[in-house]
Amino acid sequence: MAETTLSSLADLNQAAAAVAPEAPVHVQKLDKYGRAYATGKRKNAIARVWIKPGTGKVTVNGRDLTVYFARPVLRMIIQQPLTVAKRTGQYDLVVTVAGGGLSGQAGAVRHGLAKALTHYEPELRSALKREGFLTRDSRVVERKKYGKRKARRSFQFSKR
Repeated sequence: MAETTLSSLADLNQAAAAVAPEAPVHVQKLDKYGRAYATGKRKNAIARVWIKPGTGKVTVNGRDLTVYFARPVLRMIIQQPLTVAKRTGQYDLVVTVAGGGLSGQAGAVRHGLAKALTHYEPELRSALKREGFLTRDSRVVERKKYGKRKARRSFQFSKR
């Protein structure tokens, strides 16, 4: 790297502008059917999400959303990326989810849906990232240790 002598602040600004990397440009990623695809993960659950323009129909593992996720809280978690992006009822979702329990699966679908929305509409990325939907929640169950009843819980102490 060649050393240059900077004599003023203007030279420093020019040097910084020449070296500054440009922000990455996010482009639309669609398959041959016009759908956007993404994978979401949470705990031990993995969700594969396909979105395409439609009437807002959501299918999870071949069943309707209200049948698969019966609790309203889980349905609300899944709809969060669409409500933040103000796209409720504009996309049809096809989801396959496996592993974990219902709560982890709902979180995985939310993560996958947010990623798929950014693939379909890259300008939504900043709003979804600000809400934290694009970040994979890395918390998983801690393993059980030997000599313990659970991961951290010890056996009850008895003096006699």
